[in-house]
Amino acid sequence: MTEESRIHLSAHTLKGIAHPIRVRLLGLLRTEGPSTATKLAERIGQSSGVTSYHLRQLAQYGFVEEATDLGTGRERWWRASHKSTTLDAPAAREAPVETEIYMRAVATTSAERVDRWLGEATSISSEWDNAMGLNDYALMLTPEEATRLLAQLNEIVQSYRAYYEQPVPEGAERVEVQVNVMPFLSRRSNREEN
Repeated sequence: MTEESRIHLSAHTLKGIAHPIRVRLLGLLRTEGPSTATKLAERIGQSSGVTSYHLRQLAQYGFVEEATDLGTGRERWWRASHKSTTLDAPAAREAPVETEIYMRAVATTSAERVDRWLGEATSISSEWDNAMGLNDYALMLTPEEATRLLAQLNEIVQSYRAYYEQPVPEGAERVEVQVNVMPFLSRRSNREEN
């Protein structure tokens, strides 16, 4: 993935994305392509006024742009400005409230995708039987080991074709991979630091 296709969040841009509706709208524009506020409103169960407002906010912060080559007359089309979003620790620490709102919206969206997949998993063709799973592992890691693990997982995932890359081979389907590395600090560790 090129850096031009990625937006790095800052304390300023977090203000523009730190809303559950905005995270959903941006995700839909990235995965399904350009759309109108009206069509997006139908998808997320909101009014077109609400989606129009949030699209304008996303545009103000550089997440989406008007797709002037699409539509006619009063129809206003929008597209995502970038293929992905990155939140680095310095930006997250600089805007903790917005970071939590944003991360909760991302987690909710991820949980909704898992829920949708669970509802469809039994009807998926058997050729996918060994290509899907829902796993969690509890590991005992140092901060350095967890950093290395996350980097290795990201490297593996990014070595595969992204959903927007062409050409797409015969039989390829969109596959979601969620990578979460979540340290849960024990009370013992917290007491030792104080």
